[in-house]
Amino acid sequence: MPDQPTSNIILPHRRLKLDTLVRLRWLAVGGQSAALLVVHVGLGYPMPAGLAFAMVALSAWLNIFLKIRWPSAMRLSERAAMLQLAYDILQMSGLLFLTGGLGNPFAFLLMAPVMVSATGLSARYTFILGILATICASLLAVFHLPLPWPVGSDFSLPVVYSVGIWIALVSTLGFMAIYAFRVAEEARQLADALAATELVLAREQHLNALDGLATAAAHELGTPLATIYLAAKELADEFEADDPRAEDLDLIHSQAERCRGILRQLTSLSSETDRTYQRMPVSQLLEDVIDPHRGTGVAIHSDWTGTGPEPVGTRNAAIRYGLGNLVENAVDFAASRVDVTANWDAGALSISIKDDGPGFSVDILGKIGDPYVSVRGKSLQRDTGGGLGLGIFIAKTLLERTGAKLSLENVAPPETGAHIRVSWPRSVYEQDGGVDETPFSAHNGKEPQNVHTSPDASSGAQVET
Repeated sequence: MPDQPTSNIILPHRRLKLDTLVRLRWLAVGGQSAALLVVHVGLGYPMPAGLAFAMVALSAWLNIFLKIRWPSAMRLSERAAMLQLAYDILQMSGLLFLTGGLGNPFAFLLMAPVMVSATGLSARYTFILGILATICASLLAVFHLPLPWPVGSDFSLPVVYSVGIWIALVSTLGFMAIYAFRVAEEARQLADALAATELVLAREQHLNALDGLATAAAHELGTPLATIYLAAKELADEFEADDPRAEDLDLIHSQAERCRGILRQLTSLSSETDRTYQRMPVSQLLEDVIDPHRGTGVAIHSDWTGTGPEPVGTRNAAIRYGLGNLVENAVDFAASRVDVTANWDAGALSISIKDDGPGFSVDILGKIGDPYVSVRGKSLQRDTGGGLGLGIFIAKTLLERTGAKLSLENVAPPETGAHIRVSWPRSVYEQDGGVDETPFSAHNGKEPQNVHTSPDASSGAQVET
């Protein structure tokens, strides 16, 4: 299983359900029928009622056919959904042609199918439907039957006013379509990113579950292995010293003893009393995070120092993966060097990651951490071709769930590079939790005080690769 399973996860647009479009079309059929009845029967205005009701009936028959032909829960392809919405635009345009064109106050309903497309389909199909609606509106501004009006009087709009309605309709169509698409797209991106985060946590939880399986295996295999060990020992007493079979029994006896030792080790690793396995100091955490990125052509320097005893926290998959993702990003964009340092005092722990690359683009520095924000200056040494998109969002989400606070900035001139600092209140980092847990914990919102390396620091290390 790859170490970075979500670096390129981009989920497709959610497909519209057939039942959603059918229900919306039934709503349109009901509204159109009511409007035609009020105008033709209630007000008594003359109009081609037969053709108008025939077009409404066509939509009703289409709904009936779709309900019979396909199940309501079926997810439509984008092309199929676009074709249905295109029919709705054409059907509405036909009704407007029979009832006054853009002079009809219901002309703005031409936007409805485009809005549905903007919230559920890709930009390509939304653009196609927008062009279709614009073409229909343009034709209706010129070609249409008279607006239904009392007998003996004709209603006609001035040309300038008709042009104004067309401009207003097209402008509103473009604005609303873009707005609805952007809102829906951001919601989709956030949902996709959260889904990717859940995949990361599920992977780590799966690895953690292997520990429980090892315990169960050790328990189940203990009894038959003890029987083999005892039987081999008793059989060894029945053979003479020079019997050739005694050597085989000694081999069985030794291998059974070896298996018992392995099972004891598995049991001890899974034991709640084994604090060595369940907890790790900050220095070991840094080595675990840095080690996969050695040998990439970038020198990685690590240093840990502080006042007081070294912080020791629970092995936490969210912390390891989040920090690893940040280090990987620094290595990708660094020119030649990445510095990973840990500083602590009695109240806080801070881990700093610096690189000598181009740093963050100024125009997106305030947006870093949002899903799919992936703009960063290109390295002068090599073209990385990506970075700071979904991965940085996942890392930020995972680390903040453990109580950490992230700050991202560029290194002060004349030097170049990015600087990421992850800080925890020491009490939060050292709290006793289960192995690889990712608890929700709110950060107190206070920045830890700067910790400077001093000659009397309790611990310190310098590693260069």
